[in-house]
Amino acid sequence: MAILGSNNFLSSIPQVTRNLLIINVIVWGACFLFQRMGLVYILGLYSIHTGEFYIYQLVTYMFTHTEFWHLFFNMFALYMFGRSLEYYWGPKRFLIYYMITGIGAGLIQLLVCYLQGIDTFTIGASGSVFGILLAFGMIFPNIPLYIMFIPIPIKAKYVVIGYGLLELYFGISNRAGDNVAHFAHLGGMLFGIFMILYWKKKGIDNGNRFF
Repeated sequence: MAILGSNNFLSSIPQVTRNLLIINVIVWGACFLFQRMGLVYILGLYSIHTGEFYIYQLVTYMFTHTEFWHLFFNMFALYMFGRSLEYYWGPKRFLIYYMITGIGAGLIQLLVCYLQGIDTFTIGASGSVFGILLAFGMIFPNIPLYIMFIPIPIKAKYVVIGYGLLELYFGISNRAGDNVAHFAHLGGMLFGIFMILYWKKKGIDNGNRFF
């Protein structure tokens, strides 16, 4: 029998990032176990004019996944970039940022759907994840990142700009069969910009740089 010490994988992840990862995995498992009860449809975010929208969904939707790969890629990005931001900002400010960008992403999604007059159902942490990516690119703009299928490193600021432009293009093009909430992604980035600029204006963007 082996006893895991303090140096195991989970304990090496900062507190808020670790807890967010755990909560997302637990909710994913619960949605799988209770799929007959329709748990995902209780937690997901409905368009306002469907009559099934409730304010709590702006929080619960961002912790809800049904497909493994959707969960995996969101959590991988949270792990890769969230750690750096939590070390830089500290746990309290990082959690505030994560929650506000996620809620902001949901609000933008609701607004776009309302203006377009369409019914949608949104789940996933992608809004907060895009907010995290935006923050990483603004705070550590020159850190080189490797993108899948691109053999050379690209500075973080260019990766953020590229992702933002792609999401805007796909959101506007509104391709048939596209079930990705592109405007929610953009909403997470937009609220991320607002928060970072607000903190800078208030002089409270004092992190502990470690790069």
